[in-house]
Amino acid sequence: MKETSVLCLLFLISLLSCTTNQARLTVSPSSSQFFEGDFVSLSCEEDDSSAGWTLRRNTSRDTRAECEEWGKPAGSSCNITGFHKSDSGVYWCESREGPISNMVSLTVTGGSVILQSPVLPVMEGDDVTLLCKTKTTPSNLPAAFYKDGSLIRKQPTGHMTIQHVSRSDEGLYKCDISGHGESPSSWITVTVINTSTSGEQGLDKEVDDVTPEHHRAVMN
Repeated sequence: MKETSVLCLLFLISLLSCTTNQARLTVSPSSSQFFEGDFVSLSCEEDDSSAGWTLRRNTSRDTRAECEEWGKPAGSSCNITGFHKSDSGVYWCESREGPISNMVSLTVTGGSVILQSPVLPVMEGDDVTLLCKTKTTPSNLPAAFYKDGSLIRKQPTGHMTIQHVSRSDEGLYKCDISGHGESPSSWITVTVINTSTSGEQGLDKEVDDVTPEHHRAVMN
């Protein structure tokens, strides 16, 4: 519990310190959940290569740790071979000048089911597909999908598409495959585009959108 509280605080402090987004952190394969042993590549897509972006993370075992401490650097990317549960945490890019990129929350499970959902915020109006996936069997098994603890629907092939997402679709999602188990939970963020807001106002909105429920999703 103490470690979780510390990580939540570090995550919020990092968000509040964000003054500009000059780089974008991407994850390949694109998912917020992974099985133990998976290979993952994280990359800083830079607007200004002279900024000297560095990949960092906060987990239960390290704070603001650079790629060299937990992965293998490859240009602007950082590769992790053999993901472990202790690698669950918050990842971001940070420059020498101080600005940081978007943050992503990654969860590694030792269980047999994960929910593949968008890593980055999704745009209002877009269609979003969720996949309930098992580690050792084909990913087309019947699955039940939940939002904020309530059943949404059961799908015969393990896929669920949310059409034309809105802010009401934002929340904590998980899935369950009978006989295999339940996935961890992941938070899905929906971004509303307002052309009348400035970049600074948009940033303030992004910080305001970090709810206690999102904190729990990141760290649990």
